[in-house]
Amino acid sequence: MYAVCLMYAKDHDTAQDILQEAFIKVFQNIQTFMNKGSFEGWVRRIVVNTALERYRKNHYLYPVSEVADYTEEASYNDIISEVHANDLLKIIQELTPQYRMVFNLYAIEGYSHQEISQMLAISEGTSKSNLSRARKILQEKVETKFFNNNQQIQNTAW
Repeated sequence: MYAVCLMYAKDHDTAQDILQEAFIKVFQNIQTFMNKGSFEGWVRRIVVNTALERYRKNHYLYPVSEVADYTEEASYNDIISEVHANDLLKIIQELTPQYRMVFNLYAIEGYSHQEISQMLAISEGTSKSNLSRARKILQEKVETKFFNNNQQIQNTAW
């Protein structure tokens, strides 16, 4: 669950705080677990909701101008297969809080834009726009960090 917290936190200290808050909630509400679905899934949902509450409480989510029907499709290279999970997590943590939150909720947790818009009190268009921008930023950072480094390694090998 610490890894889940890291996806939503800006640093390790914040992730630890979220994890502690979440486990307090787990222990306070353990009697409500009905053995429907996995225990891990139930705990994960509490962790994600705790992270959402922390962002809302700290006003990290600022309104973004809505982009109606933002449908720009990005081309993704196969560089991701070369990226280690820890490197990708660090790059995700570099996103602005609102982009990181929408990216994690959509790409990692599997929520729809409609659900995200309700959770974060933003429009669906804003959710789509934030996701598209987050993906583009991530792609650029991955390409810069790994593709350029690989090019330099290949060029020095000659």
